[in-house]
Amino acid sequence: MTREISRRSMLKAAGVAAGAVGVGTALAPSPAAAAGAAYAHPGLLHTRADLARMAAKVKAGAAPYTAGFAKLTANRHAQSGWTANPQATVYRGAGSPQNYTLLYNDIHAAYQNGLRYHVSGDSAYADTAVAILNAWSGTLTSLEGSADRFLAAGLYGYQFANAAELVRDHGDFELGRFQEMLSTVFAPLSDDFLVRHNGAVITNYWTNWDLTAMACVLATGIFCDDKAQVARAVDYFKHGEGLGAVKNAIPVVRDDGLAEWLEAGRDQGHALLGVGLMGTFCEMAWNQGVDLYGYDDSRFLKGAQYVAKWSMGGEVPYTANTRAKGAINGWSGQETAGDAATVDPAMQRPIWAMIANHYTKRLGLSATYLTRIAAQAAPEGGGGDYGPNSGGYDQLGFGTLAFTRDRAADTSASPSPVASAAASGGAGGGSDARPQTGASPSASASPNAEGDLAATGSNDIVGWTAAAGITAVAGGVLFLRRRDRVRRDGAQ
Repeated sequence: MTREISRRSMLKAAGVAAGAVGVGTALAPSPAAAAGAAYAHPGLLHTRADLARMAAKVKAGAAPYTAGFAKLTANRHAQSGWTANPQATVYRGAGSPQNYTLLYNDIHAAYQNGLRYHVSGDSAYADTAVAILNAWSGTLTSLEGSADRFLAAGLYGYQFANAAELVRDHGDFELGRFQEMLSTVFAPLSDDFLVRHNGAVITNYWTNWDLTAMACVLATGIFCDDKAQVARAVDYFKHGEGLGAVKNAIPVVRDDGLAEWLEAGRDQGHALLGVGLMGTFCEMAWNQGVDLYGYDDSRFLKGAQYVAKWSMGGEVPYTANTRAKGAINGWSGQETAGDAATVDPAMQRPIWAMIANHYTKRLGLSATYLTRIAAQAAPEGGGGDYGPNSGGYDQLGFGTLAFTRDRAADTSASPSPVASAAASGGAGGGSDARPQTGASPSASASPNAEGDLAATGSNDIVGWTAAAGITAVAGGVLFLRRRDRVRRDGAQ
């Protein structure tokens, strides 16, 4: 069916208590809840249990953890001699003196040193990570540039929060100052983008733009223990009107168990970026007791399977859609994507280990395409291993080390996340406070023109190709075709 995409404000969720996010998705309490903290820490991409598992497996010489750790230690960013180069203002985008490469290189150095510390136990790496993070929180005051400043806020905000989460308990880490930087420099830009989309019509920006902002809002909200901010991010994932919301990013669910990823009609690089960002969003939420991996009958699993099959050269269907472009009360037009773009099966991003291990090891589901592509991508590296341009730093990576896990002993009768804080108490010492949520069996899938705001954005991402089957048409009315054979508009 065809429906008009209406503009909705993300701010309607402001002030909503975390427990009101939705039935079956209440935030599980952290061990620190009694002390007044909102969430478990560490608890973004890695919990304390995850970090302990990595260290134990590497110490035992277990595969494939050792190969994953070797990728980390070989990376030039993961060295304790790294020296930060903080800037007061970071610029990204045309028309500005761009210096954002300094920021993302330092973020990845902080993250990789923090991760290496937890696996090796060598405090020199923790000290280096802390020095980098403190240098930036004591210097950075603003992000500037073209529309790409929103990409900078989203990508580097969620990454900064994850790097800092690894060393937040270090005695020299300036936690309060870092939280202030995230809350005043990064999160406001991402929050504003999800509300106003840089003054553009709601579908002007492709899926990955929303997802970068969503990841930043969620990650910084958890890091800063801001329940209202986290609730806004989760609500947008479920109900947002932009193309990053799950039902817009994955608009068509098919009878074969696959679901069409909207940005497959653009190009492979951006589609992979989007899947990686949505996986990151789901993982961070999971680690605080919110199951978005399983939301809407595991819609993300079906979309990820689709992209995995397509990226390996498999034929996939694609339902043509038209989206509006342009500014509100300004230039307008529309663009139709008529088919899935061509792909390079050799193109890799370090995104698959996290997603595949969640569905196949935590939940025990069959996900053939995810399993295959994760094996092809292993061992996953991180920033600096996928080319020198910004696209090679969009994911933190090292999934083979960080997300490989043993299959859960019993995944057949996993309860849903509890709705009350009292129901799930007892996870000690910042350990795994995640919902053990089973998925429906059906989730198991078998084998720029002037004024075009969306033309801005990371054009230097490694391997990005021109979109196939896309035509731009001046003028016109915005309609985005949505056909969903499983869930209709009124369903949650």
